[in-house]
Amino acid sequence: MVVVSLKASYTVKPSEPTFDGRLSLSEWDQIGTITHVPTIYFYRPSQDWIMRDGDILATLRDSLSRVLVHFYPLAGRLCWIQGSRLELECNAMGVQLIEAESQATLDDFGDFAPSPDLESLVPCVNYNSPIHELPLMLVQLTKFSCGGISLGTSISHAVADGQSALHFIDEWARLARGEPLGTPPFLDRKVLRAGDSPIAPPCFDHAEFSHPPLLMGASSTVEERKKGTTVSLLKLTKTQVERLKKMANDSRPTECGRPYSRYETIAAHIWRCACNARGHKPEQPTAIGICIDSRSRMRPPLPQGYFGNATLDVIATGRSGELVSKPLGYASSRIRAAIEKVTDEYVWSAIDFLKNQPDLSQFQDLHALGNDEGPFYGNPNLGVISWLTLPMYGIDFGWGKEVYMGPGPHDFDGDSLILPGHDGDGSLVVALCLQVAHMDAFKNFFYEAMAESSID
Repeated sequence: MVVVSLKASYTVKPSEPTFDGRLSLSEWDQIGTITHVPTIYFYRPSQDWIMRDGDILATLRDSLSRVLVHFYPLAGRLCWIQGSRLELECNAMGVQLIEAESQATLDDFGDFAPSPDLESLVPCVNYNSPIHELPLMLVQLTKFSCGGISLGTSISHAVADGQSALHFIDEWARLARGEPLGTPPFLDRKVLRAGDSPIAPPCFDHAEFSHPPLLMGASSTVEERKKGTTVSLLKLTKTQVERLKKMANDSRPTECGRPYSRYETIAAHIWRCACNARGHKPEQPTAIGICIDSRSRMRPPLPQGYFGNATLDVIATGRSGELVSKPLGYASSRIRAAIEKVTDEYVWSAIDFLKNQPDLSQFQDLHALGNDEGPFYGNPNLGVISWLTLPMYGIDFGWGKEVYMGPGPHDFDGDSLILPGHDGDGSLVVALCLQVAHMDAFKNFFYEAMAESSID
């Protein structure tokens, strides 16, 4: 067990005066996960940096205070308003930076697969405190006995989606290296009518805002939420990815147009394997949550550097028996149909749907706050998020690029991420959380399909 000692905690505020007042949040900021999302970076600084004790912390503090001038919403605080809605108080209360150390070495983490050891390297958020007291970003620098370091971040999903959070981290690293800001953030959420009243009823049926299917025979998700979970990193070589894509596209009707993408293929494979591993009855309804970035789907596209949430979740549905008995391409086709619904008109319709709701609590995932009323994408459902096109890697604060970057600990059944391999060789990694009782079976199904395909 890795033991981490906390040495000090600092509040880092913008180095110059910034806007003081309230900002309206868009509908996308206020639904789904509105708690903090953890990520972690590991580094092996050169001996020169290691010998200059204190320089790493000083560099991070100074550059963080300067980058917050541009990304000042992260230095603010959230506050509840009527209808379980949120606003952002831009008050420069700052970001929490924690300094820690451990006698462990980077080698003790092996391949950095998610484990309880990672939990002590990511800042813990005290959700017992009122939301208006919680920092929107927390950072933990941990120094190891070998000279290596980790940088764990927890960023409020109500303020930034994955694209925006990584934009911030990249710009922070630029300033730490002594370079100018690359792409300034676009902070005006009015482009998504943030704070405006509804102007029309939705013009599409938005099934994604309904609760996903329950296990057959169950009347609620209470029992499934209680079950223990575990996380695994499942690696796919470029050859295995291409093999799966061939399996999916071999059964693709010619009228379906372009071949199935990596995401449409891998997400379909995960869905089918989960149905098998969970031992569903053939008639069990199941849904997969698909996170869509609307930035380039809107007309006109959102401004470059838009900082906030611009993603929406849609769902593909099916019955477990059909998904596992039909070829892989069938599941891929269900996923593609859900993705292709998301047009500019669909996005505005979804925004109008939410603006017309008197209360947003039923659309918020507040499990970390002790509220289980929100959507549950555990058994018999799951969510598959793609980080395949995000600028994840090569984050250099001046002491070299990371040796590993990935999601922090998470424990929600059905949560999964598809990440590009760190070496840029076409490989992929699936970070998956499932109930303990289902994980071993899932792994078997996950790799067996590719072995059978190679025999064919």
